[in-house]
Amino acid sequence: MHPRFDLPAHGLPLPVIRQIPISQPLVWLKKGWEDVRANPLPSLAYGLLFALGGDLIILALLNHPHLLSVAVSGFFLVAPLLAAGLYELSRSRALGEKLLFIDSLRCFSRNGQSLAFFGLIVSLLVLFWERVSAVAFALVAIDTPGQASAYLSDILLSGEHLAFTLAWLAAGGMLALFVFALSVVAVPMILDHDTDVATAMLTSLRVCTHNAGPLALWAFLLVDLTLFGFATLLFGLVLIMPILGHASWHAYRDLVE
Repeated sequence: MHPRFDLPAHGLPLPVIRQIPISQPLVWLKKGWEDVRANPLPSLAYGLLFALGGDLIILALLNHPHLLSVAVSGFFLVAPLLAAGLYELSRSRALGEKLLFIDSLRCFSRNGQSLAFFGLIVSLLVLFWERVSAVAFALVAIDTPGQASAYLSDILLSGEHLAFTLAWLAAGGMLALFVFALSVVAVPMILDHDTDVATAMLTSLRVCTHNAGPLALWAFLLVDLTLFGFATLLFGLVLIMPILGHASWHAYRDLVE
């Protein structure tokens, strides 16, 4: 038998982490789809906001290619926070409640200080990545035209700057992996309990170390499905993001006691 809580070095209780089978992320996707079917209008409303917001950002940044590439990669960093309303819908459904879209927004006022602090941390990481990318691209893209398509073709896809491209993708992947490890259950935990940011992020890190295989599969599914949504001019995100958001709530419920 496991104790209800583990005690970390600073003396505050941390929840017990469950071990899950490697195939469990597929179950989360199934449960996410069931939540979408149970709450179609508010769930798809969030998906539509993701898609339209993303399209507007892309249109605004077409003549600022490095910002466009940062915006796409930064999407993966901020998505756990943006999906908080979807977590609230899943949480309420588990309690036997059915919320409207406007009702689900109440989650941002519950433990809002911790959510805001987590958002600040993620924002600082996105800003750091933007500055690193700006400097890196400036070193190789001095004469590149302003259009994003030409920029991506000449810099990222031509093969002429293969070492730079691989280094940039590797750095971005490492940052995304770090944020994933910090946030995989952090926001759902903040919403579900009166939890401070440090406890939520430390719990996320422990979740990743206890379930490295299943969460590697979960990260792979998150990236691939989200990229598929981007490939459809973001309109695939209308359905994909609600499924992933709801599934992330079930991931938290399975992983944390």
